[in-house]
Amino acid sequence: MMKLGIILDMDGVLYRGEEPLKGAREAVDFLKERGIPFVLLTNNSTKTPGSYREKLLRMGIEVSEERIVTSGLATRLYMEEHFKPGKVFVIGGEGLLEEMKGLGWGIVDVEGAKEGGWRDVEYVVVGLDPDLTYEKLKYGTLAVRNGARFIGTNPDTTYPAEEGLYPGAGAIVAALKASTGEEPIIIGKPNEPAYEVAVERLRSFGDFDEVWMVGDRLDTDIAFAKRFGMKAVMVLTGVSSLEDVEGSGTRPDVVLTGIGELPEYIEAELGEGG
Repeated sequence: MMKLGIILDMDGVLYRGEEPLKGAREAVDFLKERGIPFVLLTNNSTKTPGSYREKLLRMGIEVSEERIVTSGLATRLYMEEHFKPGKVFVIGGEGLLEEMKGLGWGIVDVEGAKEGGWRDVEYVVVGLDPDLTYEKLKYGTLAVRNGARFIGTNPDTTYPAEEGLYPGAGAIVAALKASTGEEPIIIGKPNEPAYEVAVERLRSFGDFDEVWMVGDRLDTDIAFAKRFGMKAVMVLTGVSSLEDVEGSGTRPDVVLTGIGELPEYIEAELGEGG
């Protein structure tokens, strides 16, 4: 009998902004009750896994911090493995800043950059930044043009919130690409660094033969699933719509109205004795 592992996106799948989506708590509880290994993988780097755990708790969704993987966490782990220590300039939220501080390599902030510290920066790391300023873009540009490595947490140009779609990290990364002419290393979905971290975490919660990726975006979640041989399950509560699917070359394996339909779909696929 097939052993299933599940990677769940968060924004647009479990919630929009601070509002939980219908059936999110029940779906997570179902996975726990059935003993199905699962992790939550978000391209949003504005919070740490601990902060996301607290956010989910406020919505009645209880998961351990170890089950939560952010693009910020994946970025830190990638940098630890692949790069030598060097000073970092961060364009991003508090979660990404905390991950970069966790490297222990030293952070150059805007004030330090104003005093010429941008010349010492070896890594410019860019994520979603709710407090983006021209100064951050300016010193990020100067550092990259001076030879610093350009790293983006994720490519999402938007993310779903209560009022609609807000600008995402990809929009900020695009600004730096335009001003530097440099292509960044992108860590999050649909790229390999995010996959490696998520699957390693997933294995820590149990064995599996097949992995399903449940997400709301064709260009990240569904492309991610297709790239790494996972079953692509798309929900319609986030960014991409049925019309988007019809006009795209990236097709999910199944489309659900929302996360609340996931338990019934799993039961149908695995059978009552699964």
